Amino acid sequence: MTKSCFNTSFPLTGKTLSPQLMFHNVASNIICQVLFGRRYDYDDDFIKTIVQCFTENAKLANGPWAMLYDTFPMIRSLPLPFTKAFKNVATCQKIAKRVLAEHKRTRVNGEPRDFVDCYLEELEKRDDTTTFSEEQLSMYALDIHFAGTDTTSNTLLTGFLYLMTHPHIQERCQEEIDRVLEGKDHASFEDRNNMPYVQAVLHEVQRVANTVPLSVFHCATTDTELMGYSIPKGTMIIPNLTSVLHEEGQWKSSHGFNPENFLNDKEEFVKPEAFMPFSAGPRMCLGEGLARMELFLISVTLLRKFKFIWPEDAGKPDYTPVYGVTLTPKPYRMKIQLRERQ
Repeated sequence: MTKSCFNTSFPLTGKTLSPQLMFHNVASNIICQVLFGRRYDYDDDFIKTIVQCFTENAKLANGPWAMLYDTFPMIRSLPLPFTKAFKNVATCQKIAKRVLAEHKRTRVNGEPRDFVDCYLEELEKRDDTTTFSEEQLSMYALDIHFAGTDTTSNTLLTGFLYLMTHPHIQERCQEEIDRVLEGKDHASFEDRNNMPYVQAVLHEVQRVANTVPLSVFHCATTDTELMGYSIPKGTMIIPNLTSVLHEEGQWKSSHGFNPENFLNDKEEFVKPEAFMPFSAGPRMCLGEGLARMELFLISVTLLRKFKFIWPEDAGKPDYTPVYGVTLTPKPYRMKIQLRERQ
């Protein structure tokens, strides 16, 4: 996955660069392989447009203009900044429909290449009462694309921000990676079982990143009693993942960045029950497996080859997140050096 989707030959090695677009592109391309069966060059209009629309809408959807839109219906027809979000959605829908038309033209029955082919094949088997439709498919593809791009890229951004500003943690990760991968050309997901410290660091990154603090809203399907509270059928349920990811009684160190939260006295990796960045229950994030694989392989691949340094002229790091549909670190720059020992 990382070999085909992530180019580790940085032309700006030794200089500083902004990693935001870089991580958004790699996460987007991985989802493109799942949905559309192909990857795109990073200067391709498809991926440039999609990533730009996703990034803008993630901020617009949870900003002041969205609140005004929801609160005062009479202003919805006015040419205010929230109209940009609808233009972005329309742009993405046109792109999705173009990809859908290409798949319909080139697909072979019984030989699905990707998610879109699988959906189209299932659609053919359904009768007129089905909720499956091509219009639904285009929206599902965009939803999955957005969810898989924004969450993973923002978690990676958070991770490398902390690794740069905690160089002793970065160095310990690299020592473990060097030892486990000695003699191997590439890391595999199975290598995580021999990297307890790297595992602890990546899980701590997810905990402090708190990328989707309110998860995805749910709904009670039946009248429910929970801990003495009555929850009627149809009630909207908003999980507060921040409360468990930062609950003082659940963590050795609930504030700050401390991989020891995921290590026992024997330095073995452990995962507390309170760790639930992907939510919980039968409706938890369907992309958890892919996201965990991406975070591990991308991080290990980069840390094996490069050293990431907080620039001398960057001032004091600011860990305060920017709020949107997801939380993301404030824009920052990183300095990258080739490691002497790999």
